[in-house]
Amino acid sequence: MTFRPDATGDFEAIFFGSCDKIRNFPGCHHLELLKADAVYFTYSRWEDTEALEVYRKSALFGEVWGKTKALFALPAEAWSTVQLF
Repeated sequence: MTFRPDATGDFEAIFFGSCDKIRNFPGCHHLELLKADAVYFTYSRWEDTEALEVYRKSALFGEVWGKTKALFALPAEAWSTVQLF
């Protein structure tokens, strides 16, 4: 996620204010925030695709995502991956 330069503090406040709720959401096994220069990445592991979809349809996701996407400088990208090793 790439944020407007004036919005990184706002994003970090949103993330750190909600990360415990996300980590405790049913099916979430791991959540962390990574940063490279001005680009932020969230890395999460979910029990399965269904658990992730339940989260994506939840009020918690709607609240966090609604606040977060208003701060973007560029459209966000997301990937779902499978662990090979």
